[in-house]
Amino acid sequence: MVDRRRHRGQDPEDAKLFAASQVSKLQKAAGDYCLLLTKGYPPVGSLKLVGDHFSLRARQRLAVMRTGCSDGQIVQRKEKQISVAELSGRGVAIDGYNLLITIETALSGGFLFKCADGCFRDLAGLHGTYRQVEETVGAIELTAEVLAGFGVVDVVWLFDRPVSNSGKLKTLIYEMAERNGWQWNAELHFNPDKELAESERIVVSSDSDVLDKCKGWTNLTEAIIAKLEDRDIQLRIIDLAGS
Repeated sequence: MVDRRRHRGQDPEDAKLFAASQVSKLQKAAGDYCLLLTKGYPPVGSLKLVGDHFSLRARQRLAVMRTGCSDGQIVQRKEKQISVAELSGRGVAIDGYNLLITIETALSGGFLFKCADGCFRDLAGLHGTYRQVEETVGAIELTAEVLAGFGVVDVVWLFDRPVSNSGKLKTLIYEMAERNGWQWNAELHFNPDKELAESERIVVSSDSDVLDKCKGWTNLTEAIIAKLEDRDIQLRIIDLAGS
């Protein structure tokens, strides 16, 4: 079946699954899930236990899974986090699809979730193929604006080589960089997560595995979302971060 989606991160059932009436239940479920992880219970079993207890649907369970982590993970990630205000003059490595899809989702009116570690995550997936949407160029431009605002000029985007259309996206990045005078590079890797984990640059990602393994990271998505909110752009954000 041909993918004809023009926007990112939207599902016909989301308006009902993440309505205001569902938020309290989702927050309690997310809290219980994080507690089980902190106690050392396995993620799969913990998610099933919590999902069954709160009668969560599949995408609600996905939201809980993506937002949750243990207390130990939160502490470790915070210790390695670099403030965006400290990025001036430093090189950054962007987890390309991770950042881009989240910003596309925000601009598309899809739901974003504020997580226990302070990151914002979405429910969109690649499934082996990336397709440019109406918000793609705007998401890249917005990223460039925020990076420039914090004095970041040395930027490399990393994309998954096995994902279809990664080459086209790399070309788009280069074309936009040349047109706007951005000092950007873009690379395709079979395992970008490994490259990010070993990078000496400050990593831009909200991928849990990357955050746990990288040497240092920054929450650029939070700064981009703040920029959108300053412009009174209505975003659909659900806070599952807990206390």
